[in-house]
Amino acid sequence: MSPTDRIGWFPGHMAQSIRLMQERLALVDVIIEVVDARLPTISANPLLNTLIGERPRLVLLGREDLADPGLTGKWVAYEQQLGRTALAINGKLQGSVRNALPLLDDLTNRRKTARAMVVGIPNTGKSTVINGLAKRIAAKAEDKAGVTRALSWFRVSPTLEIMDTPGIMAPKIETHEAQWQLALCNALPRERYDAQDVVTKFTEWAAMHHRAVPDLEAFARRRGFLRRGNEVDLHTAAAAYVKDFNLAKFGRITFETPPAVEAAPVEAAPVEAAS
Repeated sequence: MSPTDRIGWFPGHMAQSIRLMQERLALVDVIIEVVDARLPTISANPLLNTLIGERPRLVLLGREDLADPGLTGKWVAYEQQLGRTALAINGKLQGSVRNALPLLDDLTNRRKTARAMVVGIPNTGKSTVINGLAKRIAAKAEDKAGVTRALSWFRVSPTLEIMDTPGIMAPKIETHEAQWQLALCNALPRERYDAQDVVTKFTEWAAMHHRAVPDLEAFARRRGFLRRGNEVDLHTAAAAYVKDFNLAKFGRITFETPPAVEAAPVEAAPVEAAS
């Protein structure tokens, strides 16, 4: 991927969704922000911080079953050090998602009727979170970006209503590393990036971080992606490689490490005068 080959995605419906979210914020008591545990900061849209402001927020680190468990624990601790309520979840397990309910009760002061808004970039698992909380298929969920296009309300318990919102990507993804990592983690539609370039970037990253993963050609030959004359079909293999990555076939991988949080200064105990 050359410096001029930027990956980005901010269609018109996202700009419209931002305006609608701003209008609906007055109706909600708490924000549920869903991020990808493999990319906790890269998958957190900075635009949302401006929109949300000081409202109570629950940060859910989704896809924790695909992320490095040790780093996930550190990310939860980091969020808590910043004063945020955070929880790592596996959207495939209803019990894991429903662990968020007591936290939401606390954040809404256990109101008899509370409303939450689920926000995040595309394909972090927002609809899956709603379905897990509701214990039924309430919101449409697919493993691709851009499925949810409208704001919709769902009652997930007698005391809680949740608004699902479309995934909103930042208008500009600042770094090339963030671009290919978001693409690899399925936050971008497949037609918006070259899968071969993304896989190449990933294997280069893996080599730098001492992770044993196959390169694209080795993967293609092992899986039998060959054309006539034993020629490797790298295009088809790259799409399969991305799919396997998102099934944790190459291990549970997290791309980001939480920064250090400075501890608050500790006041020295008063020294008693000697008698």
